[in-house]
Amino acid sequence: MLAEGTKAPAFTLPDQDGVMHSLEDYLGEKVILYFYPKDNTAGCTKQACGFRDLYPQFKEKGAVVLGVSRDSVASHKSFAEKHGFPFTLLSDTEMDVIKAYGVWQEKKSFGKTTMGVVRTTYLIDEDGVIIKAKGAVKAAENPGDMLDALDKA
Repeated sequence: MLAEGTKAPAFTLPDQDGVMHSLEDYLGEKVILYFYPKDNTAGCTKQACGFRDLYPQFKEKGAVVLGVSRDSVASHKSFAEKHGFPFTLLSDTEMDVIKAYGVWQEKKSFGKTTMGVVRTTYLIDEDGVIIKAKGAVKAAENPGDMLDALDKA
């Protein structure tokens, strides 16, 4: 996981509609950049629906929400349409951004150790600096926690 106070790594990734997004597109705005393991799984759906439900409050506070996973553009499109997400999901099938942000880590599940995306959320300020970094977040609590972090930013 990257440390608070560091410059957020630049990236360009396609969204659920195949439109390319770069971090620099959001300079001048606060960005909630959240990494999650997989579309349409219980925890990831709960987390994304939380961001959806609080989205008007994020917008009110001048923040953009971007979700990132290894899933394809088509998977993101289906996930977003199924749940009515008003925010952008970015597809990182090559895992370049996932690795740059330090969220590809060892995970233990049912006694087995595997590599995977550790649910992590960053709050990036208007200048592209990480001002809040939360690792191993709880899916249901993460959106509310990030709204609180915005109030303190």
